[in-house]
Amino acid sequence: MRILITGAGGMLGQDVRKAAVTAGHEPIALARAQLDITDADAVTRAVARARPDAVINCAAWTKVDAAEEHEPQATTVNGRGAGSVASAASRAGAWTVHVSSDYVFEGAKREPYMESDPTGPLSAYGRSKLAGEDAVAYSAPETHTIVRSSWLFGAGGPCFPKTMLRLADERDELNVVDDQIGCPTFTGHLGAALVDLAGARTPGVLHVAAAEQCSWFEFAVATVRAGGRDCEMHPIDTSQYPLPAPRPAFSVMRSERGAPALPTWREGLREFMSEIALVRT
Repeated sequence: MRILITGAGGMLGQDVRKAAVTAGHEPIALARAQLDITDADAVTRAVARARPDAVINCAAWTKVDAAEEHEPQATTVNGRGAGSVASAASRAGAWTVHVSSDYVFEGAKREPYMESDPTGPLSAYGRSKLAGEDAVAYSAPETHTIVRSSWLFGAGGPCFPKTMLRLADERDELNVVDDQIGCPTFTGHLGAALVDLAGARTPGVLHVAAAEQCSWFEFAVATVRAGGRDCEMHPIDTSQYPLPAPRPAFSVMRSERGAPALPTWREGLREFMSEIALVRT
């Protein structure tokens, strides 16, 4: 299977390419410098030239807080750009796999969000991702899979565990939010699932996130301990660490549609630590 990957230079895109190679597929990996998804004509040409069986869109505006001041720009990428990718893929006869986010939910529930739950994003970033879902569904109504995932981390880019390890090297104590709950998802695991879904061609929305849930504080403690750092950790409330963009307090997602089950976030953390150790050596 020929798989065109947009945003291939990013953290998730890198792992999608690796997963495609491992599975014996032929990836055509295009980083942002090679393809700007906000340029609809360029997207059309790139997809037509690649002649893919599937397109996995990993290109995205990911700066959550910056989106509060730059919502039109974030929506241009996450909304209109996503629609351009899906439209070009549909015209080329290719299946679209689009990556969305838990931030499309408001986080008021205290039980896992399912695919059928109503959306209600709190932030500009969340609204931009929901716009992308709508654009993909409109542009490729019968040939798309929208994959919502959450709290992504991986060896190929900036992420929460890397930040915690760096700060633990610089400080004796760390305060980390303990009242936001989610499912930290390793991009190595998600990347493989996206490649599988490109072949499965399951239409509509699927929730694909790590098994088990935790708070940012629990995730931070596990990360710092796994890294062998000697740093005292303190839980705090969201109100003690205000950020420009509001986050959903609870964004655990599970599937009622038989989406692929991923390993736990702890398993993902172990693989992440092994990968970054190899990079350092």
